Formats: sequence, structure tokens, C-alpha cells
Amino acid sequence: MTVTMRKDSYMEKLKHEIAKITETNKEIEEKAYARLAEQARPAGSLGMLEHVGAKMAAIKGVLDVNLTKKIIVTCAGDHGVVEEGVSLFPADVTPQMVENFVNKGASINVLAKHAEAVVKVADFGVNFDFDPGLDMFHKKIRKGTSNFAKEPAMSREEAVESINAGIDIVKELLSTGPVDILGTGDMGIGNTTPSTAIIAALSGISVDKLTGRGTGIDDKMLLNKIRVIEQSLEFHKLTDPKVAAGDPIDVLAKVGGFEIGGLAGLVLGAAAAGIPVVCDGLISTAGALIACELAPLVKQYLFASHRSVEVGHKFMHERLELEPLLDIGFRLGEGTGAALAFELIDASTRVLADIKTFEEVAIINAQTVDN
Repeated sequence: MTVTMRKDSYMEKLKHEIAKITETNKEIEEKAYARLAEQARPAGSLGMLEHVGAKMAAIKGVLDVNLTKKIIVTCAGDHGVVEEGVSLFPADVTPQMVENFVNKGASINVLAKHAEAVVKVADFGVNFDFDPGLDMFHKKIRKGTSNFAKEPAMSREEAVESINAGIDIVKELLSTGPVDILGTGDMGIGNTTPSTAIIAALSGISVDKLTGRGTGIDDKMLLNKIRVIEQSLEFHKLTDPKVAAGDPIDVLAKVGGFEIGGLAGLVLGAAAAGIPVVCDGLISTAGALIACELAPLVKQYLFASHRSVEVGHKFMHERLELEPLLDIGFRLGEGTGAALAFELIDASTRVLADIKTFEEVAIINAQTVDN
């Protein structure tokens, strides 16, 4: 009885957060597009930056959006499915990389610094005991998921708990002041396998079309990875995409990861607070998929930073109806794509607010003549 009550309580918390998510400001978005069309340049000449700027205006409710506080949260977790030989690297790499993030020595730290963004790390399920004083979000659900080739990755309660933990991170970030934009990143050996399983379950697309090489596995390991995912979907009865899409928490529980649940929670919590979210690669986008299946309005707050070389990423973007800002051969994760995308999104806000319209140019020229 205690467990049931606890699970109900977690679900109520999640439902309460989802209920806060509203449509973005369509009136401001129309004004943004009108201003872009009137600017002193050929219509549409700045391509995607125009659409991104208008979407940002709709999210923020103003035409002049300023991105001062940019944060990337890199979510970490380990995966029992690595027992099946789906990854080139051992699981003990995960805690090593987490400490590298905290010590500011990783790729994401360098790129985030360039984008003037802050990186925060969150442990949702790393199979390691971190020092409680380490400067990170300590949100561990459990030390790694179970091997979903043989049993559910986690309980349904743990799945909801991981999502709520991501939501709590957003609240903690906001407790120290406004957050203008949030990027999501990941770390976890073997996490392309659950991410691929999630898009396969939700889309019904054949696993062989969705599965990539992750950290660089060879042909033999790739075939094994495909087999593991296919058999796991059969084992968990996740072969009907309509059924899977109707219960995304079930999908997360059966074949997901704790950090993927945390990523979903970050997206939901940010959307509920009116914060735009920039997804990184395959794993971050898997979290966004779970969030959008739970709350479709989330898409209005979501940006795809880049298209990974992981083949399943394209199909995730198609399901989310998102066009990535970059396609530059990334396959690292961590939030690296989000860091680069921040700079383009920042540029899009200046395009909208600062490029003069023909009318404004005429007024400036008239004033110059008068003077």
C-alpha cells in the first residue's frame, strides 16, 4: 500500500507540472514574422535564423529577446544492457567523465565557455558513489538500470521518479534567478542502445534502420546491438507503436535510462517555466521524445541543436517536427551541439530585434537630412 501511494504521489507531481505547460504567444510570433518580412533585406534571406528568432519571441512573449543566463545540464547514468556487448567502452568510463565535466576538462566545458554558458552535471544513475560535496546535482535513482534484454530497465515508479528529478533540477536552477535558455546533454556508456529502443518503440520503424555505431562499434557488434534491441522490444511487448505512444512512461521503464528520464523532466520543467530548451544529440532527443509524448505542447519550446551521425537521430527529429540548426558530423553528446546552437539562437534574437525595417531606415535617413 505504501508503494502504491508513493507512486500515485509521484504521478500527481508530474501531472501538476504538465498542466502548467501552455501555448507560446502566437500574437507575438506573428508580429515577429511581420517585422522580419519588413526588414531592409531580401525576404527570407536569413533562412532558419528567422524562424528561430520568431519562435524565441513567441516563447518569451517579446520581440527583443536577450539571452543572458545560458545553462547546459549534462545528465549521466549507467545501463545494465552493456552486459550484452553493445558498447565499445566499459561502464567505468561514465564516472570518470562525470568528474571531468565537474573539473571543467571536457569537450562540453570548452564549447560552453565559448558560448558563455554554464555547465551543470546531474547524476541520475551512475554506478558509482560520488563525493556528496561534488558540485553537481545528486539525483541518483539507482546505480544503473537493469539489463533490459532480460528484465525491465526500471520500475514504473523509478521512471516517474527520474522525470520528476529532472523537473526538480529546473526548479533548483530557477531558485537562484531567471534562466534564459536551457541546453540538455548526456553521459552514459551504452546509452545509444536505450535511446534507439525508445524511438523504435514509438515509431515502429525497423530497428536496423535506426541503429548506429555509438562509440564506434564494428559490424559484428552493430549486428549484435540490432539483435539485442529487436529481441528486447519483443520481450517487453513494445512492437505496436500506437500502444507504446499511448504510454511513454511504460516505454521509459522497460527500455530507457535514468538519465533519459531526467532529460525528459528537464524538458517538461523548462517548458512549464516558459524556458526554451535546446536538445543535443540522440540521447537528449530521446528524453525530449518522452517529454513530448507526455505533453505535446512541449514542442513549441524545443529546438534541435544538430543532427548526429547516429542514424536514429533523423527519425527522432521527424517525429518531433524539428529541423536541426547544425549538421556537422557530431556524435559526442555531453551537450556539445547545444553549446554551439546557443550562439546561433543568440544571433537569431539579434536578427529579429536589431536589423532595421525599411520604414525605420527611411525615418533614420529623414532625420539625417533634417539635421
